[in-house]
Amino acid sequence: MVNLLVVDDEIEICDFLRNFFSEKGYGVFFATDGEQALTQSRQKHPDLVLLDVRMPGISGLEVLRRLRNEENPPKVVMITAVEDHEVIEEAKRLGAEDYIIKPFELDYLDKVVLRKIATLLHE
Repeated sequence: MVNLLVVDDEIEICDFLRNFFSEKGYGVFFATDGEQALTQSRQKHPDLVLLDVRMPGISGLEVLRRLRNEENPPKVVMITAVEDHEVIEEAKRLGAEDYIIKPFELDYLDKVVLRKIATLLHE
């Protein structure tokens, strides 16, 4: 089973994405802040992380930076409501696989996740 970690400070988004991807057969767990995300990642070893950029405490970019330094880091797709090209470039430089702007279409998000999972299976 493919495991996804959804990280967003908006619990409604976490619940929505957990329900959406669980119905598609993914194992889904979530975190509402950066510390929880790092703990969840170390404990559950997700294949893919859907990571919000702007959160209280540790930012999504800092979480990404820390995840990249772990052994066997997960693939990360950044999600944010702010289209900031400097942040997008920083996320890519830090190793983000993709960047999605809120509000996103579920079909598009689903296709992004499927592409990343397919990449994982071929590595």
